Amino acid sequence: MSGKPRLTYLNGRGRMEPIRWLLAAAGVEFEEVYLETKEQYDKLIKDGFLLFQQVPLVEIDGMKMVQTRAIMSYIAGKYNLYGKDLKERALIDMYVEGISDLMQMILMFPFSPPDAKEKNIESIKERATNRYFPVFEKVLKQHGQDFLVGNKFSWADVQLIEAILAVEEKVPDVLSGFPQLQVFKSKMSNMPTIKKFLQPGSPRKPPPDAHYVETVLKIFKK
Repeated sequence: MSGKPRLTYLNGRGRMEPIRWLLAAAGVEFEEVYLETKEQYDKLIKDGFLLFQQVPLVEIDGMKMVQTRAIMSYIAGKYNLYGKDLKERALIDMYVEGISDLMQMILMFPFSPPDAKEKNIESIKERATNRYFPVFEKVLKQHGQDFLVGNKFSWADVQLIEAILAVEEKVPDVLSGFPQLQVFKSKMSNMPTIKKFLQPGSPRKPPPDAHYVETVLKIFKK
């Protein structure tokens, strides 16, 4: 095995996508193993790879890490994306948790019944425009910097640009009332590591399709 982090998950976004984003933003190359059958997943559990019988699994620095938040905290700390002190880290944690709440709605969207999809898109739009994006619009305006915390690129910035692009896939004009976030999106999208990740052929996954949903349900059925 090479020295690259090794990611085990399905060939889709899910709970691994923010980890892919964070590694890519840090300029770290990684390998991926895709789960395609329930037998592969059961073998990981049997072999003791999954502490809580859940993926994502990231093998890094000799560890077999599970739990998305723990994995991302480690990556952010390792690659200097976690603030310069405890206060900055606390801000990053708050922002990341808020963004994660919004992303949970997007994560579950592909699994909603067809007749509920329009209503769920409206819910995502309402939550993004009334609860989450106003917070970050205000932070950027008051802070007066290109980044959410301090004057340095952090995990929070990565999570926010991922969330903006994910919401825009459902609601293309969602940033129309948020000029600061429009500028933020443009600057983040042109950072070299993120720009590379947004190019075709990168490890970034497309929006979930019917095959992905079917595979998730097949692998994780009880």
